[in-house]
Amino acid sequence: MQRFLAFCFFCLALAAPPALAQSREKVIEGIISSQIEAFRKDDGAAAFAFAAPALRDYFADERNFMAMVRQGYPQVYRPRDFAFSDLREVNGRLTQFVEITDGDGQRWIAAYTRVQQADGSWLIGGCVILKAPETTV
Repeated sequence: MQRFLAFCFFCLALAAPPALAQSREKVIEGIISSQIEAFRKDDGAAAFAFAAPALRDYFADERNFMAMVRQGYPQVYRPRDFAFSDLREVNGRLTQFVEITDGDGQRWIAAYTRVQQADGSWLIGGCVILKAPETTV
């Protein structure tokens, strides 16, 4: 009986990580959604708060950060629509892929790297935008 109970606890322990992974995924999606909403409202302070410390240090303040986003990432700054895709590890970094449609109807893939903080929270470590492959129906 003890062996059976030990096996059951072992099975429960194996089952726990997917739930934790789903929770982590929802937190990460929430951070990206919140930052995009801050961009839509031109709320630089809120958008800047979701950036990891290295990004905040690099841009020094929210004005510099917002200017960079407006110029270099218009797809993220003013998306028509966005949807979350895969969350996976790429080159040792947790990366969330987001499918974005810009204001002109062009499709893009944004790859957001995630940086876990000492307190366990997650912030955005960077974003790379790629043109989505053309699809034919």
